[in-house]
Amino acid sequence: MSASLVTVEQAAEHLHLHPKTVLRYIRDGRLPAKRVGKSYRIARTGLDAFSGVASAQSEAAAGIRATCIVDIPDISVDTAERLATFLQSAAMASPADTPSLHLQTAFDPLAKSMKVVVIASPSNAAGLLEMLQVKMSSLS
Repeated sequence: MSASLVTVEQAAEHLHLHPKTVLRYIRDGRLPAKRVGKSYRIARTGLDAFSGVASAQSEAAAGIRATCIVDIPDISVDTAERLATFLQSAAMASPADTPSLHLQTAFDPLAKSMKVVVIASPSNAAGLLEMLQVKMSSLS
């Protein structure tokens, strides 16, 4: 359940309920959901709040930040520019309700290396680093 929106079936599996029970909760207004065509999508934060796990976890992890420095050797100027643009757009695409994500990139033309500095919540940093790894494997 890593997506920010889940289906009724995914919510039912998470809550260990029948999908019809989840639909009833949505129609009764007990579980907030958005209608998408003929189906519903439930925000993961709303689902966690409904199940009672969001408040305890979010309060404990609210101030935790991770700082990660990635060194990318043997990279061309063009590839470094494309990678920096990709990372900046990925960082700006994070949802508004998540803690801010800070990203810096630096390219050393003499050493032909690039450094990427990420400061964010551990989950946001992990997501961005995973995207970096996928992008680097596609550039190779």
